[in-house]
Amino acid sequence: MGELLLTRYLSGTTVQVSSAGTHGLPMHQIDPNSALLMESVGIEPSGFRSRRLTQPMAKSADLILCFEKDQRKDIVTLAPTAVKYTFLLDDFANMCEYCARNGLVKGLTIQERLQSVINSSSIIRPMLPEPEDIEDPHGKEYAKFRTAAEQTNKALRTILTSMRKHYRVEEAPVRPQITRQYAYTV
Repeated sequence: MGELLLTRYLSGTTVQVSSAGTHGLPMHQIDPNSALLMESVGIEPSGFRSRRLTQPMAKSADLILCFEKDQRKDIVTLAPTAVKYTFLLDDFANMCEYCARNGLVKGLTIQERLQSVINSSSIIRPMLPEPEDIEDPHGKEYAKFRTAAEQTNKALRTILTSMRKHYRVEEAPVRPQITRQYAYTV
C-alpha cells in the first residue's frame, strides 16, 4: 500500500518508488484487503507483485521507509550502511515536519529536500517523539488493513506536505494604502 500510495502522490516527479519486504514472498499479488483499499481510492493494484529485499537493493536506495522497528533491524542487519537512511515511516514523517517547521529543509528538488532531512536526522533526533510502529496487517482482519492504510497515508502526506518549498507562510505585512477604505459615488 505504501508503494502504491507514494507512487500516486509523486507522479510527475523523477522520484522512483519501489517496495520490498524483509520476509516477503517474491512475486505474490497484493493482499485482497490491501487491493480493496487501494481500489477504493482509485489506485489499480493488480500489477503489483511483492519482492524480497536484497542487500544490493538496500545499498542502492537513497531512502528506506519501513513500518516496524523489527523491520528496520532486519534491513540494517542485511545492509549495515543503510542505517543512515533507513527510518520508520512515522519517524521520518516527524523528522520532515520538524525540519519544515524549523527551516531546515533545503534544496530545490524533492530529492534534495528529502536528503536534507536525512542529513539532519541525527541532530534532530532528541527533539522528536518516540516513533511508533505501523502494525503489519498480513493475515489479519480487514480493520487492521484499514488502520495500517490510514496510518501510512497520514505519514506520507505529512512527509510530502513538509517537503513543500514554502511550508510556512508568513502573514503579509499590513500596508496602510491597502487597508484604507475608499467611498466611491456613482
